[in-house]
Order: sequence, then C-alpha cells, then structure tokens
Amino acid sequence: MGINVIRSELVRPSEDTPHGPFWLSNLDLGVRSGYSPTIYLFRPRHDDRSGFFSADVLRTALAMALVLFYPLAGRLGMAPDGRVEIDCNGEGAVFVVAESDIVLDDLEDFMPSKAMSDMFVPPYEKEVGPGAPLLLLQVTFLRGGGVVLGTGMHHYALDGRSSFHFIQTWSSMARGATGAVVAPFLDRRAPHARSPPVILFDHSHEYCQNAGYATSARPSELIGVIMRVTNAQAAALRAHTGESLFRSLVAHIWRCTLMARALAPDAKSRLYTVVDMRARLSPPLPSAYFGNAGVRTSVSAKVGDLLANPLKFGAQQLRMATNQGDEYARSTVDYLEMADERSKPGRELPDTDLRVISWMGMVSHDADFGWGEPALVAPAAMSYTWFIYNIGNSGDVAVAVAMKADQLARFKKLFFDENEMTW
Repeated sequence: MGINVIRSELVRPSEDTPHGPFWLSNLDLGVRSGYSPTIYLFRPRHDDRSGFFSADVLRTALAMALVLFYPLAGRLGMAPDGRVEIDCNGEGAVFVVAESDIVLDDLEDFMPSKAMSDMFVPPYEKEVGPGAPLLLLQVTFLRGGGVVLGTGMHHYALDGRSSFHFIQTWSSMARGATGAVVAPFLDRRAPHARSPPVILFDHSHEYCQNAGYATSARPSELIGVIMRVTNAQAAALRAHTGESLFRSLVAHIWRCTLMARALAPDAKSRLYTVVDMRARLSPPLPSAYFGNAGVRTSVSAKVGDLLANPLKFGAQQLRMATNQGDEYARSTVDYLEMADERSKPGRELPDTDLRVISWMGMVSHDADFGWGEPALVAPAAMSYTWFIYNIGNSGDVAVAVAMKADQLARFKKLFFDENEMTW
C-alpha cells in the first residue's frame, strides 16, 4: 500500500487576519504536546463520481474557514519570557492532496496505528518549538473510489471539541451552508491563573512526567482496534450501573483491562480522564470556546475491589473524578502556573493504570463537505489511550483500544463476554 503526493501547499486565510502573538492558557500548555491525528473515511457517491471531493472546493473553503480560525494558520512561537504562544503570522495550513492504491475494502476494519497515521496525515517531525505548523491536512483519493481525510491538529492550539468545531465549519463552507457557521470564541483570558495562586486539590497524579514505571508496552508494540457497542448494549450497561453511559462504559473498560492484564488483587489502579470545563466554570465559557478547556482528573481503587464488586462500584468511583467544577478547574490552572516543565503529562503509565478520552457529545461526524457524512471517524494512531465516541446519530458508540496483542485478545473476549456483562 502506497501514497503518491499530487500536491502539497500552504493554504492561507482568504482575507487579512490579525497578526501577532496569541496567548496560550495554562490549560493549553498543560496538555500532551504534539499533533492529534484523526481520519475521516468517505464512501463515493455513485451519482457524483466526476466531482467527488473536489480538492479545489476543499482548498477554497479551507481558506475561508481560516479567516475565522486564524490562529490555526499561524505557527508555534515563543514569548520573550520563554512561554510558548501562537505566532499569528498567516503562513497557512499544510494542505496535501494524494492518491493511493489502497481500496475502500482495505479500510473496512480500520485499526489505528502509526503506519496509518504516517500514511494519511502529513508528517511533521518538529512537533514543539517555534515554527511548528498548527494544522496538517491530507486528502487521499483511494483506488476505485472513496476518500480519506487525515487531520493533524496541534494539541497546544485546541482540544477535541474545538477541532470538531473547525471541521464542522470547514465542511459547512465547502457545501455552501455558511448560514450554519458558528464563529469560534477566541478570547482565552477566562482560564487565567489567580494572583496569588490558590491550589485546593492535589493535581500531582494528573500533571507529572511519569518516569521509571514498568509500562505494559511501548507505543510501537501496541495494536489498535475499534469496537462497536450498539445502542441496546449501551442501554444494558447503564441498567447495571444506574449511571451515565460514559461512566458505565469506562467502568466496564476498567474492569476488563485489569482482568486482561492479570493484575494482583492488592494492587492499586488509577484511571485518568479529562473533563470539559466549558459549562462548569463560573461564569461558564461559551460552547464555541476555541482552545483547551479540559482538565485532567483521576480516581484510584484496589484491583480486588473493582473486580469483586458490581460494575456500579467502578462507575461510582468515576463519578467522584468527573463531578469536578469551577474550583477544581481554577485550582488546576493555578497549580500549572506554579509547576515546572516536569509537570507536563507524560505518555507512559504503569501497568496498573489506564487513560480514557471521551469524544461523546461532540460533533465528530458533522463533516459533510457536500458529498455526505463520513462512514468512519477514528483516531489515526493511539498510545496508552482508550477513546470513546458516538457513531453518528445511531446511538451506537465506538470504543477504540490500544493494547499488546495478547492482552487485547483477552480484553475483547471479556468486553463482550455474556458472563462478565449481560448485554
């Protein structure tokens, strides 16, 4: 399977946009550095083969979208005091048009991996430091029809909700539905550190470089898979816990992971996740807030307790971690103000721990560029992370998993085992 690049260029905003430094909050700089690779798979429309996914239409709409989202046309920069910021210089987003000998059927059972990311998302080696672009896009035309849109958005610039907002805007402009566009809210002063800082919670577990841990695998040793949980299965899970679908699913993932890893009952396991604080701050941020508005949170419990108790036990533990509000968020911002570079979150976790990221409730499938919504939206590559997200409007949920091969086989069996969970 190969990729042939037809065109690679920088797409600038179609109108003049503000230039100069763009301040990044502590929540922006407290995330994992680098790009978040995502793919969108589109099936061909038999009634429009000649103009299917016109690269010129996409390019024109991208230039229009970058007027509203102009920081994405800039580059990473650095303030005189050494703080990372965005240099709004209008250099443009990386836009690649490619073709591949891959056919649509090859991607029916898409598995996130570094190879998939390298193939469908434009590479950029220098992920941090001045000069790094913030938006990488590649449109790949498959042999026999079909298109893969690969995106790499720098995490310092935006979170998942903001990235899907950008795709929603770009696709609306491409199909001429400009009336549906909601402009991003660009003012990032709200999540600003207090003076003096007031730290009310212990954030050291969530914001520290994890060094010296015996990890379950290097990212290169992980195998990714996307599992589908039907609406009926999701309802059955919720019936077991009486909690939200997110908490119910994560509790089930937690239990199955611990069993798949055959951990000792007296070991302590910590589960990490991220809570979107847009609606939880006081006053709340606009839903169209552009940036990172998530805070890391976690909860721990003994392996034996999680496995011996009903699923509701794990879901209730998770409730304590995800019920945080304004004070927790502002405490996090103040903690990051006082922390040094070693407090940046690491990618590695000990065998006992896991990290789950949720895209649930986000407009991940609202990406109709004029040729229909994507048949698949998925992380292109994963490392030590479980992703949960809605599959369109079906009510079904995707669970993307990355584990070592032997652990993954056990995990999948446990996840859908009727004895472990009565679907």
